[in-house]
Amino acid sequence: PRYKCGISKACPEKHFAFKMASGAANVVGPKICVEDNILMSGVKNNVGRGINVALVNGKTGEPLDTKFFDMWGGDVAPFIEFLKSIQDGTIVLMGTYDDGATKLNEEARKLIAELGSTSITNLGFRDNWVFCGGKGIKTKSPFEQHIKNNKDTNKYEGWPEVVEMEGCIPQKQD
Repeated sequence: PRYKCGISKACPEKHFAFKMASGAANVVGPKICVEDNILMSGVKNNVGRGINVALVNGKTGEPLDTKFFDMWGGDVAPFIEFLKSIQDGTIVLMGTYDDGATKLNEEARKLIAELGSTSITNLGFRDNWVFCGGKGIKTKSPFEQHIKNNKDTNKYEGWPEVVEMEGCIPQKQD
């Protein structure tokens, strides 16, 4: 049988299936899928260098927005404004591509940590990172993968291997 987003098992009732991957070096963009909807991918041509973000309604699973923020050559201020504008109950999925950390400052890291991330404080130059959290959750998200950029273990010259993650996100209950 085929499950939503191609994940390995069916999700229980009142859960949303998701699968995501970080970018590969500076060649292949990240991919984010929720409930069989590919929200972001190189094929859709809506990904970019830095941190790629997809927002999903936590009650309905409907896609709300997708954006990417260049954290190498760009400015962190629009990213901070975007993070502050996310409504309570929104599922937030993030994946890095190329470099997602150079321009991150303390404020941006704190806002991402408030979505449930624990790795964001250690995210460094060209690290690969995928994360799924939520606005208004009071716990640390179980959905996070992080691989450090390390010249001794990197799969590609100058970049670590792709990180992939799949799972079932609990639907927001009233």
